[in-house]
Order: sequence, then structure tokens, then C-alpha cells
Amino acid sequence: MSSHHLGRRIVAVKPVTVPAPGRGVDLQVKVTAPLSGQNLPVIVFSHGNAWSLDGYEPLVDRWAAAGFVVVQPTHLDSRRNGLGWDDPRFATIWRVRIADLHAVLDGLDEILIQAGGLEARVDRERIAVVGHSWGAQAAGTLLGARVLDADGTPGEDFSHAAVSAGALIAAAGTGDTLTPFAVEHLPFMRPDFSTMTTPALVIAGGKDRSQLSTRGPEWFTDAYHLGPAPKSLLTIADGEHTLGGLAGEMVAETTDEAPDRVALVADAISAYLLDAFKLDDAGWTGLNDAAEAGDATWSISSK
Repeated sequence: MSSHHLGRRIVAVKPVTVPAPGRGVDLQVKVTAPLSGQNLPVIVFSHGNAWSLDGYEPLVDRWAAAGFVVVQPTHLDSRRNGLGWDDPRFATIWRVRIADLHAVLDGLDEILIQAGGLEARVDRERIAVVGHSWGAQAAGTLLGARVLDADGTPGEDFSHAAVSAGALIAAAGTGDTLTPFAVEHLPFMRPDFSTMTTPALVIAGGKDRSQLSTRGPEWFTDAYHLGPAPKSLLTIADGEHTLGGLAGEMVAETTDEAPDRVALVADAISAYLLDAFKLDDAGWTGLNDAAEAGDATWSISSK
């Protein structure tokens, strides 16, 4: 992709409304893209709990500058919609999140038209889903992961044929070590990764201690260890749950503010996807070489 280089000027269009019958609240997305370039790959991004299409600019802007068109829905659990843990709809929001991602993929042509004529500049053969935290669980289901019911039976297949790669940042692990709070409010956090066959990069923080599991940081590596190959794992030794502040600068929930860490996450995903899409392997090769030669602040495994 000759036009691929960091530092391209980018443009963002919001809101674009996506048809989502029966949702109750309009499904809206933000589209961020480079101003120039053709055959651009696509990232559909699922935000963490309570966020919106206005979050995660440090990631999204770097992806667009690297040559991706990024589409960000606002899910129902966004603070904007005021649905708390105790709202009766909360128990099914995880399914609405997945439906949102499907609606975006199914409505992509119209979204691209409304976002300023991007439909002629996108490569529909190269579409990825990426998510952070709860968004990573949602994205994982489109890559083929299932959700186990109370009896341990895998639920339905939510994978999407348009998706050929993905990245999961701080993705919840298996449901056998959920804390009482998580069991009560988030019983759907019981992923089965054995069917998650789509190539994916898993990103985990070595200091990400969740209040939802009793297992500690390695809980967030399950998607890599339990998902079938091909998979890669980027472990950032000092990373906590926001991995330096993915959702934005100075946001209240960032416990480990580190702009260079956010840039590493963003650039690792760009590089991984460009390699997975067979567009450019130089960035991913370079990152692996840097990890080998580095000081163990971050590491990459692949299978």
C-alpha cells in the first residue's frame, strides 16, 4: 500500500445513523478516515463499558493516519443513555452490542456514503473488528467466540462473514473465576474461545487486575491461549486496564497514564492488521524484532 505512512491528515464525520430496528435508541457511529488514499482497510471498533463514539481518539486517530477507515458505534451502555447496572435491559445489552456491530457491517456501504463519499475508497475484502474491555468481548464473538450459558453450553454463533481479522484489547477471560459482583451483573462474561478461528491479536496488561475475576492479569490472556491459531499476544508488562489511557487523555478511569503505551497499542494493531490483510508486513516484522531486542517492557508471542 504505497500511500501507507503515519502522519496523514485525517477527517472525522459524526454522527451517522445506522438502521437498527427495535433497538429503542438510534444506533449512531463516527467515521474517521485519511483524507487521501484508495483501497483503505476498515476497522469497526467496539468501546468499553459506558463509553461512546467520542472516546478512544488516541487509538482511532492513529489508525486513520496509518490508512484505516474506522467506524465507532455508540452502544446502549454508553453513559449518554443512562442505563445503569440495575436497569432491566442491562442483562441483554451484551447481545445488543453484538447486534450493533452486525448492523454496522451490514450497513457499511450506506455508512461510507454518508461519511462523505468514502464508499469508492474502501477495500471491502479487508475488514477487522477491534474492541477494548467489554468491547473486546463483543468483537470476539464476531471472530467466532461463543458465550457459554449457565450449564456451560455454547450459545449461538455470532461470527460475521465480512470480518477477516481482529484485535482484542483487555478482553475478559473465562467465566470460571468471576467475582460475586460479576456473576450477578455480568453472567454473560463466560466466553468460549475454542471456536474463535479468525486471526487476531490479543493485547493484555501485565498489571491489569480486574474486579470481575479472582485470577489476576493472566485472565486477560485467555483469548490468546484458548483461541485456535493463528493468534498473537502483545503483553505490556506495566499496563493496567486502560493501557496508558486508550479512551482519551486525562480521563478519570486511566490509572496508568502513558501516551507512549497508547501509541504502542495503536501501532501494534495497525501493524498486525496490515500484515494479516497481506498489505504490508514491515511494521509487524519490525515490532517483533523490537520485542526480541527490547528490555522486556513488552513482549509478543504468536502461534
